[in-house]
Amino acid sequence: MFHSYFFPISYAFMMFPIAALVFTLPFLIVQYRRHGYIHKLRALILYLLLLYLMNAYFLVLLPFPSSRHNAAPSGSIVQFIPLQFIQDIVDGSSIIPEQISTYWSLLREPAFLQVIFNVALTVPFGMFLGYYFRTRWVVCILLSFAFSLSFEITQITGIYGFFDHPYRLFDVDDLITNTIGGIFGFRISIWISGLLPRIEQLDTNIDRAAKRVSYTRRGIAFLIDSMVWSIGFGVLFGFDIKAAFWIVTGIYFMLVPALTGGRTLGKWMVRIRVKSSGNLAFFWALMIRYGLLYWVLLGIHALLLDSALLGHLSSVWNMLIHLFVLLIDLAFFIHLVISIFKKETQLMYEKLSRTSHVISWPEKRLQSDVSSNSPVES
Repeated sequence: MFHSYFFPISYAFMMFPIAALVFTLPFLIVQYRRHGYIHKLRALILYLLLLYLMNAYFLVLLPFPSSRHNAAPSGSIVQFIPLQFIQDIVDGSSIIPEQISTYWSLLREPAFLQVIFNVALTVPFGMFLGYYFRTRWVVCILLSFAFSLSFEITQITGIYGFFDHPYRLFDVDDLITNTIGGIFGFRISIWISGLLPRIEQLDTNIDRAAKRVSYTRRGIAFLIDSMVWSIGFGVLFGFDIKAAFWIVTGIYFMLVPALTGGRTLGKWMVRIRVKSSGNLAFFWALMIRYGLLYWVLLGIHALLLDSALLGHLSSVWNMLIHLFVLLIDLAFFIHLVISIFKKETQLMYEKLSRTSHVISWPEKRLQSDVSSNSPVES
């Protein structure tokens, strides 16, 4: 019986890297916005939760029928009698009440093992609810029941119509045993919470403003900003405006941050902003910063796409220009890699403009965090 569980578990572990890759971007954005930084323990718990959910659903749903057009079940697909599993265990077991030694035969009884599996399936769910999400026991019961109900509905609908007919039984006893498992997990989380760091105190004494803005955080902001910039560029390009690249870049990366205290949409989402430490006016500092990055470094690539500009040059000159641009790209790439490995916070264009990224954490939020972590309230 146990070998039938290894198949879906192995599939869940194989698919986990792909799911984690999809999960990472929204996870990072939420963590940066809600907590201001990434805490390793918080990240570990949430990735373990993702892995657990994948294993739970794979165990319930796999293996699939051999075809989407599966045959209709020959018998009933619903079992509505509560605690029917007790009768099934009694009917299938060889227990003699007066002989305790016969009780070991339960470990070979499929009906009994199925109940144990259904309880164990949702124990981790209750532990996550109790330890990480800090829910009350009533909420844990409701969420554990809803979690189990999602299993049963997914099964009886043939994964919401993907298969022609249901291929698993809707069993009310599964709802009962899964909910009991969630309650057990919740109780376990209470017992072990004293051995683990308290989730609500992970951010105690953390000075977010003093933390270094990582290149991962900047990369996420750049990804979001690139999507917004592309929409603006596409609109102007659709109207056949020749200078669309320069106009959209100037407005979005220079004018907008100057009016919003150094924020673009991407920077706002991950709670960072650009600040100036020089004597220049902030707008001119942004002009130097993003003029070097976008108008010069990326601008030369935009010029290479302009056939009217380079079309009259000989092939030799075209080759030399492309080689020159390639060398600039290579030099910037090496500079970026060195800065990342040395954990330098400023790149070349930032040093020249005397600007840098800082974490943008609201003062009111900071004061609230300090008060919530005070000895009086804890």
